[in-house]
Amino acid sequence: MTSLDEILIHMPRLNKFTFSIVSQTVNKYIKIDLPSNDNIQSSFLDRGYNHVGSYADFNSTTNVARCHVYSLPYRFEIFINLNNFFTGGMFNKVRCVFMNDTSSFEHELFALVSQAFPYLEKLYVCNLQAQKNKQHSSTLIVFSHLVKLILSPAHVNYAEQFLFEENTRLPRLIELTIEYETLAIVTNNFTNDAARLNCANLQNIHIVGSFARPESFHHYFPLL
Repeated sequence: MTSLDEILIHMPRLNKFTFSIVSQTVNKYIKIDLPSNDNIQSSFLDRGYNHVGSYADFNSTTNVARCHVYSLPYRFEIFINLNNFFTGGMFNKVRCVFMNDTSSFEHELFALVSQAFPYLEKLYVCNLQAQKNKQHSSTLIVFSHLVKLILSPAHVNYAEQFLFEENTRLPRLIELTIEYETLAIVTNNFTNDAARLNCANLQNIHIVGSFARPESFHHYFPLL
C-alpha cells in the first residue's frame, strides 16, 4: 500500500489536502498484511488531518487487498469501490456510486447507502454472489433522486432488490442497464406487477445480451 508520506513528499507547499484515495494490492504468493482502519486513520491524524474516513478489506481467496481513505466532509461527486466494509456517513455531494465485492450485498447495506448518499443519481452494482438473506427487513429503501441504475454483471437477487417495489422505491428511475435473462425473470416475462411501479418511468433500457422483444415487453415499459 502506498504510504501517506510517499504522496505528500511531492507536494512540499501544500496547505490544504482534500482527498479520496483508493488503493489495491494483488500478490498471489505472499500474504498481504493490511493495516487496520485505526492504523490507516492514525497515519493521517498524526499529520494534522483530523477528519478522515476509511475502510479496508482483504480477500484471502484472490489475495487482493483494497483500501479507501478520504477526507471529511467528502467533496467529490463520485464514490468508487464501495463494498461490505463501508460504515456509512453523510455524503451530500456524491451523485455517482460504484459498488463491487466478492461477498454478497444484503438489504441492510443498500439501506445504509440510501441514507449516506441522499442525492445519489447513478448507481453501479457489480456482484455475482447471491444474497444470503432474501427475507428482507420491513424497512423500505428509497432512492429519491436515482435516475440511472446499472446491474451488470450482477446476480438476479439485486434486480429483485431494486426493482421489486416491496423492497425499494425508485420514483425517478429513467435508465436501466441489465441482462435480458435477469429482467425476464424478475418480471416473469413482463407479466407480473412486482417490478412494474419502479419500471413505469423507464425511458432507456440497455440490455446485456441478444434477445427478441415479446409483445408483453412493450406493454411493461410504455415509455420506451
